[in-house]
Amino acid sequence: MKKLLIAAMIAGSMGSIAVPMTASADVIVVRTAPPAPRHESIPPARRGYVWTPGYWNWNGHRYVWVKGKYVRARAGYNWSEPVWMERDGRWEFQRGEWRRGDRDHDGIPNRYDRDRDNDGVPNRYDRDRDNDGVPNRYDDRPNNPNRH
Repeated sequence: MKKLLIAAMIAGSMGSIAVPMTASADVIVVRTAPPAPRHESIPPARRGYVWTPGYWNWNGHRYVWVKGKYVRARAGYNWSEPVWMERDGRWEFQRGEWRRGDRDHDGIPNRYDRDRDNDGVPNRYDRDRDNDGVPNRYDDRPNNPNRH
């Protein structure tokens, strides 16, 4: 354990070496910022699949671009994209993952969410769930903001 701690301290003092801050293999920490994301042309949507955009990955020596792709959708889950975040002058990478039941990405699982459309009105009082300006009682598709 002592050797591991010393090795981590030496690696942390070097330029762009990745040093995991936690025991999780899904977190990478690097001293240099990742390049700007590349623009990708997204192929036409595929039924039953979710687009996962490309991202910069750290291979231990440098950043490498990983192309986006379609992956099979999982019922009851939403894809959370991989993210680089700056913390205390270092860049931390969190891999993309499937998160159970949070359609609006507010961090509250759907079964506990009291305001699914995030308009500030609890669902039980909301008279326009999709915010399209048409009250639910007159809206043929009350959950679809693109159609009335």
